[in-house]
Amino acid sequence: MRGAVVSTSPTPRRDAVGTDAARPDATRPDAPEGTPPTLPLRRVFGTWWPLAASWALMGIELPIVSAVMARLANPEISLAAYGGFVFPVALIIEAPIIMLLAASTALGRDEAAYRRMHRFMMVAGGVLTAVHAVLAFTPAFDAILVPLIDPPPEVVETARTGLMVMLPWTWTIAYRRFHQGLLIRFGQSGAVGIGTGVRLATVATVALTGLAIGTLVAPDLPGIWVATLAIAAGVSAEALYTGLRTRGVVRTRLLGVAPAGDPLSWRGFTSFYVPLALTSLLLLLVQPIGAAAISRMPAALASLAAWPIVNGLVFLLRSAGYAYNEVVVALMDEPAAEATLRRFTLLLAGGTFLLGIAFAATPLATLWFETFSGLPPALADLARNAFWVGLFWAPLDVTRNALQGRLVYARRTREISTSVGLFLLVAASLLAVGVVTRPAEGLVVAMGAFVVAQAVQVAWLAHRLRRVPA
Repeated sequence: MRGAVVSTSPTPRRDAVGTDAARPDATRPDAPEGTPPTLPLRRVFGTWWPLAASWALMGIELPIVSAVMARLANPEISLAAYGGFVFPVALIIEAPIIMLLAASTALGRDEAAYRRMHRFMMVAGGVLTAVHAVLAFTPAFDAILVPLIDPPPEVVETARTGLMVMLPWTWTIAYRRFHQGLLIRFGQSGAVGIGTGVRLATVATVALTGLAIGTLVAPDLPGIWVATLAIAAGVSAEALYTGLRTRGVVRTRLLGVAPAGDPLSWRGFTSFYVPLALTSLLLLLVQPIGAAAISRMPAALASLAAWPIVNGLVFLLRSAGYAYNEVVVALMDEPAAEATLRRFTLLLAGGTFLLGIAFAATPLATLWFETFSGLPPALADLARNAFWVGLFWAPLDVTRNALQGRLVYARRTREISTSVGLFLLVAASLLAVGVVTRPAEGLVVAMGAFVVAQAVQVAWLAHRLRRVPA
């Protein structure tokens, strides 16, 4: 049954955000007695905003480290190495564990399920960290990664250094996403935002310290060192905070709790999780594919250098949608949830689009790309043109996450994997056409390819969701 995704026991149910399903504010205050309760819009907002704040804070770290790199030695090379090589590769390595947040939110309902998923998290995180080490510290870097991405030659050694420093990334991401899902499930989504605040404060402290050292003491300090050290320290601090914060939840809400039905088996977990892991892997393949395509199109170095700046701003807008997937999973069990969630989706998508227009069409664009990010005028113009194309991505992402959340709730995760495969196919095809025809700068072509592919994915998800029984 669909409700089994978030239901925890046969006793009066508490939903995934820790509030009684029959709470008084679930009924419209002006409704006559006997009117069926509905999910209030403010309840959706109250569940969404701490998670959105967490994603937004996380999104700020890329603009911060990019702005620091732009002000240190060899800025164009460091920016290109990070945005076009190190970050995409790190994302691909972590892809199999990034959906642990959705899994622990949906399935972390008793001690047996918790222990099974915790074991998976530890083993998978360790194995993927070993893969990262092999790719960064051995000849596999030159044999596999360099031919795959084909960056400009002057970027290669800088990228190698950055990938080495980023070694803690994968395991700490696995650890904190697994525990964040438990916090969301048991009504402590605000702690997720606090953890991200800890991460951002650490990133900013390390990055600004590096900037001061590079400005005052060591003018030859490469920006890639500062950026990757700041990111690695930030995710480690967030993982430590999240693990400590989750201890009380595990002790009081999971340990000693017996399964309400059949316990979660490895087969059950695998059938639920593997499609989600494939989804994240396929989705994150877009980053290295995009980098490889940009490297083969006009203005390759300039496009790779501007990419982290544009991607950081687009990510900030998309963060509103990233937070929405878990909200839909958590609240679909509520009375008349579908209508309220659909309304919130429209409001959120419209809001992100208008905010993007405000950035693109006003002096905010100059303030962001030149004053804050430190790009020279030529790179700032390229970034602004690419952002005009990419601003459609955020509202499409809100819609995608709303549809995916409903499919996760219905345990139709294979539909999501199929949709992401379609997204990747469309994006890769359009990028290949761009490489052959070379119609414009690589960054502009890449943004256009991603937006069109996202629109196709949303249409496919909407089509498949119509076939899910009510």
